This record gives sequence, C-alpha cells and structure tokens, in this order.
Amino acid sequence: MKAKVELTRGAEADLLDIYRRRLGQRGSEGQDGAEALLDRIVAAIEGLAEHPLRGPVPPELEALGIRTYRQLSLAPFRVIYWPDMDRPDPCATVMLIADARRDFRVLLEERMLRVSPKS
Repeated sequence: MKAKVELTRGAEADLLDIYRRRLGQRGSEGQDGAEALLDRIVAAIEGLAEHPLRGPVPPELEALGIRTYRQLSLAPFRVIYWPDMDRPDPCATVMLIADARRDFRVLLEERMLRVSPKS
C-alpha cells in the first residue's frame, strides 16, 4: 500500500540544519558535499511512500513499550517516523532527523515524547 510522506516542522528544520552543517564542512559539491547528503536523505524519506513499514522500531522507544514509531538508519543519521496506516489515506510522517551519535534517549524525550504522533 502506497503512503503519503510528510515531514513535521521539526524534521524540516533538522534537514536544513544538517544541510547547513555539511555545507560549512565540505561545501555543496562532490559525493561528500551538502547536496549529495541532502539527496541521499530525501531519497530515503521518499522511499517510505512505497515501504512505510520497512524500518524497525527505535530501540530507545521499544524499551519504553512505544512501538508507534519506526526508524531509517542512514549513517551517521537516523530518521524517526510514524507510519499511520489505519487512516483512509495512509501516511508516513517524519518526526525527527538527527545524527545517530547524539544521545538519542535525551533527544527523543525532548522532541517526541512530549507530543502525540498526531501533533
């Protein structure tokens, strides 16, 4: 079943921050530049339309008994999303895009556990 893919404002801001950081580090061009990184992340997110249930439940959330969310790993980044397949127009909502080297337990508490997936 094909799903619509959406990004929350927070996820859009994450993507912009990642792009800007890479732009400052390595420039925009080349296979390791900001444009290539952005293309790689966006392609993975767009792939959720065809396979919205493909990623595993984030272990930090599963440990809390929360199995609503899934993740994509794009080293060194993780994309946390909510596949809502129970609505008439199935949707995968990207909630968070972050460097996997961060303390994800703290990040998830700050960004996701305070809001419901429908926010």
